[in-house]
Amino acid sequence: MKKPAGKSTRRKSEAVTIDVVAARAKVSSMTVSRVINGQSAVREATRERVLRAVRELGYIPNLAASSLAAARGTSIALIYTNPSSAYLRELLVGALHGTSRTAAQLVVYTWDGFDAEAQRKAARALATNVAGAILPPPLCESKSVLAELADAGLPVVAIASSREKHDISQVRIDDFSASKEMTEHLIAAGHTHIGYIKGHPNQSSSLCRFKGFRAALLEAGIAFDPALAQQGYFTYRSGLNAAEKLLALRSPPTAIFASNDDMAAAVVSVAHRRGLDVPCDLSVVGFDDTSAATMVWPELTTIRQPVAAMADCAVDILLRSIRRKEQGSSVLVDQVVAHQLIKRDSVASPQRRNTRRT
Repeated sequence: MKKPAGKSTRRKSEAVTIDVVAARAKVSSMTVSRVINGQSAVREATRERVLRAVRELGYIPNLAASSLAAARGTSIALIYTNPSSAYLRELLVGALHGTSRTAAQLVVYTWDGFDAEAQRKAARALATNVAGAILPPPLCESKSVLAELADAGLPVVAIASSREKHDISQVRIDDFSASKEMTEHLIAAGHTHIGYIKGHPNQSSSLCRFKGFRAALLEAGIAFDPALAQQGYFTYRSGLNAAEKLLALRSPPTAIFASNDDMAAAVVSVAHRRGLDVPCDLSVVGFDDTSAATMVWPELTTIRQPVAAMADCAVDILLRSIRRKEQGSSVLVDQVVAHQLIKRDSVASPQRRNTRRT
């Protein structure tokens, strides 16, 4: 079905080179390099053309390939507080691949249960032990942690942050466009009464995904119903609670878009417990394409956020930043990688649902 196609696309994107991007954007390879490295000596229209080619081709730059020797023995930290084990697994796979390729040393820290003061102290201590840090959500959104690391002069790369103000380098997808595309997919299937489960409010990506959802409704002329939007926290438990509220409505949704796969898997569980068939009675979609998307039945239609590739790319950017710091310079990189809509068996038209009920 859709899975083999997804795998084929992934292999294709991994084979893309900087020369292929240059040809698509009709610029030189040097210009592509300048854009990827965040250099300012590029016209804005050219920059946009290059970034569009990068997104369309799914190009993941290998920024550290030329500095393997400089990376040897360099210790970098990956700091983790995210509750999703599936997301963590993807992060580790990518970060380990990046460090093993460049001979850098990856040190994994968990700050689960740390309050704000404990995080600040840990950040101060971290700066004396490693040469740079990779911050996945939600730590990449913490102003206090970022301030401590900035004061210490520690190079940092954020993963999956959608902050509009870029004061650190980051690797991300376009959460707004991805969420909008998923919502448009549900609308194209015939859904106009769509429930939505928000992500954790402490992460900028949550707001961007919600904005994308609402933008798709607006463009389709569908009025937004606040009762159909429930707060989640990117955890399976929060997905259960939100799904119960949505399906208990007098007029329940015909489809539910959960803003990560863990919460979408919880929606499927609640639907089954209520005797609903997915997708005949209820369509369910998620976001991330972690292992949770294929561990439920039916497997989830979802947005593929290439977390492992993003972590690998973050290692490359961080090692380049460390080398630049040693040379007395710095450049911020805002790397947007391509997302992909993965279509599986969890979506059907509401007409099919009504026919099943009769």
